[in-house]
Amino acid sequence: MTAVLFLALAILAALPLALAALRSRVDSTEDAAKDLALYKKQHEGVTRDLDRGVISSDEADRMRVDISRRILAADNAIKHQKSARGGMMSPAALAAGLLVVVIGGGAALYWEMGVPGMGDIPRAARIDMAQERYATRPNQAHAESKLPPSPNLNVPADFIELVERLRKAVADRPTDTQGLRLLAQNEARLGNFKAAYETQAQLIAVLGDQATAEDHFTHAALMIEATGGSYVSPEAEQALRATLARDANHEGARFYVGVLLAQNDRPDLAFDHWNFILQRGAADGPWMAPVRENIEELAWRAGEKFTMPPPRGAGLPGPDAAAIANAQTMTDEDRQSMIEGMVERLSDRLATEGGSADEWARLIGALGVLGRTDDARDITTEALATFANNETALAQIRQAAQNAGLQP
Repeated sequence: MTAVLFLALAILAALPLALAALRSRVDSTEDAAKDLALYKKQHEGVTRDLDRGVISSDEADRMRVDISRRILAADNAIKHQKSARGGMMSPAALAAGLLVVVIGGGAALYWEMGVPGMGDIPRAARIDMAQERYATRPNQAHAESKLPPSPNLNVPADFIELVERLRKAVADRPTDTQGLRLLAQNEARLGNFKAAYETQAQLIAVLGDQATAEDHFTHAALMIEATGGSYVSPEAEQALRATLARDANHEGARFYVGVLLAQNDRPDLAFDHWNFILQRGAADGPWMAPVRENIEELAWRAGEKFTMPPPRGAGLPGPDAAAIANAQTMTDEDRQSMIEGMVERLSDRLATEGGSADEWARLIGALGVLGRTDDARDITTEALATFANNETALAQIRQAAQNAGLQP
């Protein structure tokens, strides 16, 4: 049944090309050449996306088959134009040949890269397959063993000597948290990521319940670096989950959990984590740039209707320092009216739609400029509750409150 369906689809795909050839109304050679160049770039793009972990190997194979079919069609269109000009082949002969090439070539590609006899895979089955891939993925040690030897870093001898002394000091005082932190940091600077994450694990064990979300995230990040910087092993995932248990809004942990889910064929779940960073993350945070660079393709894979928003801070609603400064040229009444109108619009939008920490901080600052201290204090309380699990945002809100003249 699958073979019959494939043959029908192949004929339907080739038929318009054959009719066009018979009518001698195909596109010009220049247009066909542009199409061919575009398809070749798409083919190269599939390889890059696969290397970045944006798509799975199965998806890459399916996309390559489709692009290869288009390359065959464009290439044959170019040949048709040349032969038509030279009178070497009639349109009817070219049409017949085109049918043979498209159907035969497509069949060959399908036989080589497809699975004859297998129907479409239901969504539930795909999720089960993704779960199996996730559950059976390589552990940390196996992933590290697949990496080539690290190059020797050009490190000053005196720095290496200092690290050696630090190692000895930590060995003598294995519960010294300051020494463990320093050793983990400096092992990482030397490129000894395995030693670094093992030292970080020792630090977390010493700290126990006092270990922070950032301590656990550092542990995860060092393990990820030890496997090449993009693979999230089960052990690294455990550290990321520990991070999120302490700070559900931690952007770095959400970013790498998104990477993990995308690597294991769950772009739908990965999109939720990355979209959280896009919508609520710090505008100048280290995770914003890679999210903005890759989230559109992730959204496409997830089947999400997605439009990239402008960069955070670009055209941010509400009064900023420049607007308030410009208002100094107005009369007192006009200036007060303008600023209060902007403040009220921003306040209403945050109350109904929510917003970023940048916008909450801006509102607190504007209320402070207007002398509305009680309102600024109320907004601060609301903002602190809104971002209760986001330490970065909390620090920004507290700073805005302090700048507005509120007591800490």
